[in-house]
Amino acid sequence: MNRREKTSLSGSMADNLAKQIEEGLLPAGSKLPSIREYAEASGCSKNTVISAFDILTANGLIEPRRGSGFFVARRVKGHSEVEEASTLDRAMDVVWLMREQLQVKPDVLNLGEGFPPVEWLGETRLDQYHQRVVRTGVASLFRYGSRYGYLPLRQSLQQKLAAYEIEANPSQIVLTHGANQAMDMVIRYYVRPGDTVLVDDPGYYALFGKLKLSGANIVGVPRDVDGPNIPTLEKHLGTYRPRLFFTQSVGQNPTATDTSAAKAHRILQLAEIHDLTIVENDALADLRPRSLTRISTLDQLRRTIYIGSFAKSVSAALRVGFLACNADLASDLADVKMLTHVSSSEYCERTLDAIINDGHFLRHTNHLQERLQRATATAVDALTRLNADIYKVSDRTMYLWASLPGHADSMKLAQALLNHGVILAPGAVFSPSSDQVSAYCRFNVAYLADKRFAAALSAIA
Repeated sequence: MNRREKTSLSGSMADNLAKQIEEGLLPAGSKLPSIREYAEASGCSKNTVISAFDILTANGLIEPRRGSGFFVARRVKGHSEVEEASTLDRAMDVVWLMREQLQVKPDVLNLGEGFPPVEWLGETRLDQYHQRVVRTGVASLFRYGSRYGYLPLRQSLQQKLAAYEIEANPSQIVLTHGANQAMDMVIRYYVRPGDTVLVDDPGYYALFGKLKLSGANIVGVPRDVDGPNIPTLEKHLGTYRPRLFFTQSVGQNPTATDTSAAKAHRILQLAEIHDLTIVENDALADLRPRSLTRISTLDQLRRTIYIGSFAKSVSAALRVGFLACNADLASDLADVKMLTHVSSSEYCERTLDAIINDGHFLRHTNHLQERLQRATATAVDALTRLNADIYKVSDRTMYLWASLPGHADSMKLAQALLNHGVILAPGAVFSPSSDQVSAYCRFNVAYLADKRFAAALSAIA
C-alpha cells in the first residue's frame, strides 16, 4: 500500500473502534485484542494497527497497561472542551518561565536560567564528533532507531549507573528525548484524569505543567533541607493512595538540597507499605558527587524509575536522556515511546555515545564541577551581601533557593526587575499550588556575580 492508503486504513480502524467505545459495545475497562490478533483478523499489518491504537490513545479512548495490553479507558464524566482548555490556562505560569529560558537575549541578565553558561559546555566540541558518527553509522541518518534506543549507548549507560551502584542491564534502559520526555512517558503510562500524584514542593515546574495537562491532582510534599518531609509524605500516602511520587534525591531543583540516607530508607519503607512507585529525577548527576545517596541505589529499580539527562553536562540541543527501571516496565514504556514518538534520534544517541566514551569527557565533567564550586562560592557571597536568606548553602550547586529582604512576593519582584532587564525564576512557579505566594526565587549561581542584578535592585528600591 502507499502511504495515503495506510493512513486511511488506520484512520478507519480507529474510527470503527471509537464508535464501538462510544456506543458501549466496548465498555470502559474492557481489554482489547492484541495488536497481532487485530492484524490477523483484519488482514493488515501490525504497523497499521499500531497507528490506529496510537490515534485512540492520543484521544484518551484506550490506554496501555504494563504487561497486560490495551484497555478501554475509564473516562471522567462531564469532561468538556471548556475544561480541557482550562488545563492549558492552569499551566501558563510554567509556560511563561519555559519561554523565557529558551530565548537568547544578550542584553538581558537571566538569573532564572536553567542551564550552565554556553562557554562551560563548549569544550565538548560537538562539531568534532559528526564525521565519526557518519563514518560508523551512516544508515542511522535515514531511518528510525530501536524503540529502546541505540544499544551501545545503553551499554555505556549501564556502566554509568554502575558507578552509582545501580545495577541495570540494557533491557532495563530506554533512551528518550531528554529527561522531560522520560517524565512524559511515565505520566502517560500511569496517570489518568483525577489521579493523585505526589511531588516535591517546591519542585520542578515543567513536571507540574505536564501533570496539569494530564488532569492529575497534584499534591506537594514539603522539601526539608535533608529531603522530603516524612510525616507529610506518610500522611498523604494514607489519605490519597497515590501510585507515583516524583522526587529528586541529589541537587534538588530548585532548593539545592540532597536527600539523606535515613530519609531515603524511610521513603522506600513507605513505598513498600503503600504500593508506591518512586520516580527519581537525577538530571544534575554529572554536576554532583557520585557518593551522594540515591533512592534507586538503595532500591535497585524495584520500586523506582531512575531518570537521567545530559542537558546540563553536554548539550540540551542533543535532546538525549534516559530512564531505567525493571525490565517489564521498561518494555511497556518503550511501547509508549513508540506510540507517541515512534523512536528517539539514533543520530543524537550515537553522537552522545561517542562523547561520553571519549577520554576527554571525564575531564570535562571534572572541570564543570570545579567551575560550579567557584561559581557557588561567588554566588553565596553575592547573596550574603544583599542580606538574602539562602535556604540551603551548598559548596557546589547549579541553583540557590533564596529570598531577598523586603520582598515577600517574588512574583511581584520578578515583574519589577523585568523592566530593568533582569529575569528571575519566582518561587510561585515551583509550587504545585498555582495561587501560592513565595518570597523565594531560584538563582543560577553562574550569573549572580553580574553587577546588573544589584543595580536593578537599587533601581526598584
